[in-house]
Amino acid sequence: MDKPELKLIAQNRKARHEYEILDTYEVGIVLVGTEVKSLRLGKAQMQDSYAVIEEGELFLHKFHISAYDQGNVHNHEPDRVRKLLMHRREIRKLYQRAVERGLTLVPLKAYFKGKVAKVELALVRGKKSHDKRDAIMEREVRRELDRRMKERRK
Repeated sequence: MDKPELKLIAQNRKARHEYEILDTYEVGIVLVGTEVKSLRLGKAQMQDSYAVIEEGELFLHKFHISAYDQGNVHNHEPDRVRKLLMHRREIRKLYQRAVERGLTLVPLKAYFKGKVAKVELALVRGKKSHDKRDAIMEREVRRELDRRMKERRK
């Protein structure tokens, strides 16, 4: 059986810089019709979005999906809170890890897997400023090495 095609909708690049990623989860997202159409056009932003576990359910806050241009009076609200789909026992485990250790749930990217919209959710810990500097320096060293290797091959 073929793997479903992944079509990236939005990515949260800032999250990889701001946080140390401990674990990732693929979760479904509950959407209304105009939201799906807007996502297919790539009109979404995940900046500053986060997930919260409330009463045993998972919700995504501040995930902006622009209003659908051809929508009518029944168009969706762009910044509404959206429910995420995950098995109840997985949510319980996630809740224990997140709350007991003071961790945060942040979406890394949203994509279509076949015809279904998915969100990659990460369990993260905030980085200190010196950790960020270390990551930047590491990236610069890697780039410089790649450049030198490329020059050497010529």
